[in-house]
Amino acid sequence: MLTFFVNALKIIVLLGLLIFIHELGHFLVAKLCKIKVKEFAIGFGPTILKKQGKETKYALRLIPLRWICKYVRRGRTFFRRRFF
Repeated sequence: MLTFFVNALKIIVLLGLLIFIHELGHFLVAKLCKIKVKEFAIGFGPTILKKQGKETKYALRLIPLRWICKYVRRGRTFFRRRFF
């Protein structure tokens, strides 16, 4: 039974890492195209770590199975939410 939970935790961590790498690409391209990123967060649930940058709020949340990139273009805010 313990092996099941350890393996489930490994899968969650691996998926979280893959989602982070993928979303980092979106974040970097948005920055290169001079699109303001209002929020860049990995996970859902309570916030574990957060940092406010000059224009972007960075956050790591408890369960790393969702990501959020909040873009601002021409005064309008756009959300990109996706589950793996």
